[in-house]
Amino acid sequence: MKIGIFGGTFNPPHLGHLAAARTAIEALGLDKLLIIPAAVPPHKELPEGTPAPEHRLAMAEKLADALLLPEVAEVSSLELDRAGKSYTADTVRALHEQYPGAELWLLMGTDMFLTLHQWREPEKILELAGVCAFGRAEGDSEEVFASQKAYLEKTYPGARVTTIAVLGLVDISSTRLRELLARGEGGDYLYPAVYGHILMNGLYGTHADLKHLDIPELRACSYSMVMQKRVRHIRGTEEEAVRLAKRWGADETHARRAGILHDCTKYLELEEQLGLCEKYGVELDELEHRAVKLLHSKTGACMARYLFGEPDEVYEAIFWHTTAKADMTTLEKILYVADYMEPNRTFEGVERLRELAYSDLDKALLLGVETTIQEMKDRNLPVHKNTLQAQAWLREHGVTIEG
Repeated sequence: MKIGIFGGTFNPPHLGHLAAARTAIEALGLDKLLIIPAAVPPHKELPEGTPAPEHRLAMAEKLADALLLPEVAEVSSLELDRAGKSYTADTVRALHEQYPGAELWLLMGTDMFLTLHQWREPEKILELAGVCAFGRAEGDSEEVFASQKAYLEKTYPGARVTTIAVLGLVDISSTRLRELLARGEGGDYLYPAVYGHILMNGLYGTHADLKHLDIPELRACSYSMVMQKRVRHIRGTEEEAVRLAKRWGADETHARRAGILHDCTKYLELEEQLGLCEKYGVELDELEHRAVKLLHSKTGACMARYLFGEPDEVYEAIFWHTTAKADMTTLEKILYVADYMEPNRTFEGVERLRELAYSDLDKALLLGVETTIQEMKDRNLPVHKNTLQAQAWLREHGVTIEG
């Protein structure tokens, strides 16, 4: 088993870290990559304004999630949980004990690699782990690494040292990035979910007005609240909702913002969902109290209204996008249908739904509702009353589906 050890302050983790992690996994053939935020780095002081450890851990987790390799990439709080300075020798020793027989590889950038022999117990580090160095700037090359590689291999017999070229290199220091963030810039150097976490929590001197975010910032905040695997669906729903809004004359901005936020609470557990409903005065029926899948539309709508300042039209569209209801507005229909048939959906019958969505929105809505009803019956699950009422209302108003 090959395990990569990717340590650092991650203050904040940026696209350069992401590129390095992705390249190392592929180049070394890693079975596991451990991303380990340092508590107290031995070689430098954490700067003033450094977020609390739980925020650096959370941002590192979003970095790991961005790799879309849940069985490979994971975050460890090993150094944050350990008192005192975060010496690499102690970390490598602990991981050697935790994973006996594993082939450990310590990942590091140019600066760290060139000073490795000055670290605490370099002989122990090189005894227990191989070293994989990658460049942090375009000027870094094999020439930069060659002499240090030769020195380490000569001084520490048996040392395993390799270097890799990072694809998609992002040349930005964390110091410079923190300066940019404090000026309201720098988001382009960050993975959106990490940027969203920073904005949502006011880290690094950011002071985003969450109730007046522009579209990229709203996306970042929404993405910071979900797993990366859901982002494709969210983005697909957003773009589909905008296309449908153009087709049916609805407000395109409302459609876009509703699409961005519609699943923002998707991953909350039942207890958290119920707590938000109680906080914001959302009345629930008996089925909703026990069916967690019915609640993210309601709590997502509350986040849209109370956290992000979205208008009633957006609130209502998100609120009804799971169950539907009788007598829906055009925007409500659009979000329901867009969520159902966005480009990443692949279920049987989705092409028919897509055709109807642009020829007869009410028929598309009815097809979506009836597909849901049939699916729930096939699974011996109860159908929510609002879904049944939506079906009845559409039929009473002459909506039918041929064939």
